[in-house]
Amino acid sequence: MKVAVLGASGKGGSQITQELVSRGHQVVAIARNPDKLPQGQGITPVQGDASNADALAKQIKGVDAVISAVHFDIPASTLLSAVKQAGVNRLLVMGGAASLNNADGVRLYDSPGFPENIKPFVLPAIHFLDEMKQEKDVDWTFFSPAMTIFEGERKGPGSFKLGDDTLVTDANGDSKISYADYAIAMVDELEQHAHSRKRFTAAYA
Repeated sequence: MKVAVLGASGKGGSQITQELVSRGHQVVAIARNPDKLPQGQGITPVQGDASNADALAKQIKGVDAVISAVHFDIPASTLLSAVKQAGVNRLLVMGGAASLNNADGVRLYDSPGFPENIKPFVLPAIHFLDEMKQEKDVDWTFFSPAMTIFEGERKGPGSFKLGDDTLVTDANGDSKISYADYAIAMVDELEQHAHSRKRFTAAYA
C-alpha cells in the first residue's frame, strides 16, 4: 500500500514508518521538521502541518491509508476533513490509554488513583476518540497503547496481546509495550483490517 504517516519524525511515527517499509509498503512521511524524518528506500519525506486540513489533503491525496501519530492538540475534525477532501477512506490513529477501562470496567481516567496532574494532558485524546465514534463515513481505527509505551527492543509478533476497550496487563498487573512492537500491531491492523470503526489496544501479556 501507499501510506501517509503523520508525525513520522516522532517516537511512534518513526517506528511505524520503519515497520511499514520493512513490509514493502510505500510511505509518505509527513512532519513539521523533515530533517528528523526516517530516511531510506520507500520513504518520501514531506514537510507538513497536520493542523492545516486543506494543505494536508493535498499532501495525502492518492494514498491508500493515513496513519496519524500526531499530538491531540489537533482535533479529530481536522484530520477527518483532510482525509475526506483527499478521498482517502482509511484513517488509523495512535491513541491514548486513559480512555481504556480497567478490570472493573471503570475508565482509567475516572478510576481512583489516576494522577490528577496527568488528566489535562490526556483529556484531548479522550475527546478525540469520542469525536471519532460519531464518524460514519471514514473507515477509522483508534489504537490505544498500553499504559506505558517506551523506547525499547522489538520483541516481535506473538510478544503482545490485543484487547478492545479494556487495558491489557501481564501476570504482574503491568501494562506496557515498546514503540517498536506497538508499530507491529499498528501495521498488522492496516493489513488485516480487524477493527473497522473501533478502538483496540495491545500490551505484553
